Amino acid sequence: MTGARRKESTEYRGGNVNRTVVRGALLAALLALAVREIGAQSQLDARHRWERLCTIRREKFDRILPEAMRENGIDMWIVAMKEGHYDPLWELLGRGYVGSIGYYIFTNRGGDRIERAAIGIDDHHRAACGAYDIDSTVALGRFVAERKPRRIGLDMSEEMGLADGLSHTLYTHIVKEVGPEYASRLVSAEKMISDFSSRRVASELVAFGEATEIGRQIAERALSKEVITPGMTTLADVAWWIQDEMLRRGLGSSFEAPSIYITGPNGIEATSNDRIIQRGDLLMIDFGVGYLNMWTDQKRIAYVLKPGETGLPASYQRAFDNAVRVRDVIHRTARPGKSAQAMMNELNAAIAAAGFMAMRGFNEVRADASVEFIIGCHSVGDWGHGIGPSMAFFNPGRLTYEMRPTNLFSIELFAYTPIPEWQGKKLRIPLEDDAVITARGVEWLSPPIHRIGLIP
Repeated sequence: MTGARRKESTEYRGGNVNRTVVRGALLAALLALAVREIGAQSQLDARHRWERLCTIRREKFDRILPEAMRENGIDMWIVAMKEGHYDPLWELLGRGYVGSIGYYIFTNRGGDRIERAAIGIDDHHRAACGAYDIDSTVALGRFVAERKPRRIGLDMSEEMGLADGLSHTLYTHIVKEVGPEYASRLVSAEKMISDFSSRRVASELVAFGEATEIGRQIAERALSKEVITPGMTTLADVAWWIQDEMLRRGLGSSFEAPSIYITGPNGIEATSNDRIIQRGDLLMIDFGVGYLNMWTDQKRIAYVLKPGETGLPASYQRAFDNAVRVRDVIHRTARPGKSAQAMMNELNAAIAAAGFMAMRGFNEVRADASVEFIIGCHSVGDWGHGIGPSMAFFNPGRLTYEMRPTNLFSIELFAYTPIPEWQGKKLRIPLEDDAVITARGVEWLSPPIHRIGLIP
C-alpha cells in the first residue's frame, strides 16, 4: 500500500479527521450510553419488583390475612425482630430497617379488615405502598393493652423454620413488655402463618408462574451442549454456570448450590463435584430459583449420547414413561378439600391400581421385577420446601393440613424401573414440577418435563 493510499484509508475524504479518533469517540459515547441504560434498567427493575411485591402484600393483607387469623382464633399477631436478626417473613411483610427492636403487629378489631401496624421499623417507601395503617414508635405494652387481644400469636414453630423467627431473648422481651396478663395469652401462630403464606392471591400466582418458567429455562439450558462438552465439563462446572446465571438475573436460590448428579446401577454416583461428564451418563438437576419472594423446586434430566447413538436407550425411555404414568395419576386425581394425608392415601391407592408398587421406604428398592414408586408432593412457593399442606413423608406436621385452592405444590415423585443391561437393577427417575391446586385439580404453571434431553 502506498503512503497516499494508507493516508486515505485512515482519514475521511472530506477532511483530515482521523478515523481511529472518530471510532474511539464513538465507542466512548456508546459505552457511556450503555452505562446509563444499564443504570436506568437496574433502577427500573428495582422499582418494578418493589411495586409488584407491594401489590402482593396489600392483596394478602386484604384477602388472606383476615380468614387466616379468624380461622385460627388469633386476635393479634406480633412479628418481632432486631437489627441483624430479621424474621423469615420480613420480605413478605414489607422489609424495612430495624434500629434496635421493631414489630409488625396485626390486630383483628372486627369488620372485614385487619389493622396493620409497623412499630420501630423504618421504610421510606411504606406510605407509597399503603399496606400499613399505623407507622409508630409507641411502646409495645401500651399498644397491646389498648386493643385487649384474647390470643396473641407469635412466630414459634417446632417444624417450620419460616414460622419460627422469634428468638428466646425477643420472647422474654415481649413477655416483659406486655405484662403478666397478656403474657398468659401468648400462643404459637404456626398454623395461622402457614395459612396466610400458603394461600395465594392472583398476583402471587403470576409471579410464581414466572419463577417456574425462569427455572425451567435455566435447567434445560444447563443440560445442553450450550454448557456441556462431554469429556471436558464437570458436574461442578454445570452447577457454577447455573449459579452465575442466577446471579446475572438477580435471582435467589431455594437450596444454595444446585444438585447436578449422575445416576447409574448403584444409584447416585456423584453430585456437583469435579466428576467429568462422559458419554453414556444420565444427568439430573434438582434446584430452585427465588424471584419476587416466590421459591421454586424443579428437576430436569438429560442423557449424553454415546458415539453412534441418535436417541435414548429403550430401557431408559421405558423408565421415564413409567414415571410419567405415575405423574398422570397424580395430575388427574389430586383435589383440594381433604387433608394432605387423606389425599396422599388416595393417590397412593390410585397409583397402585395403575400397576405400580408402593415403596417400603425412600430408596428401599425391592430386588424383583416390579416398578416401584414413592411420592413427595410438597408445599412450595414460600420456600423450596414450603410451609403449606404437604403430601410428603418428610413433612409430617403438614400432612394434617387441609389442601385448599391456590395452594402451590411441587408435584414430586420417584419411579424405579428394572433395567435389563444393569442385570435388573432399577433406574430411579425423579420427576418434579411446580403446580397450583385449583377446584379443578392440579394445574401446571409452566410446561412440566416431557422428555429426557439429549446431549450430542
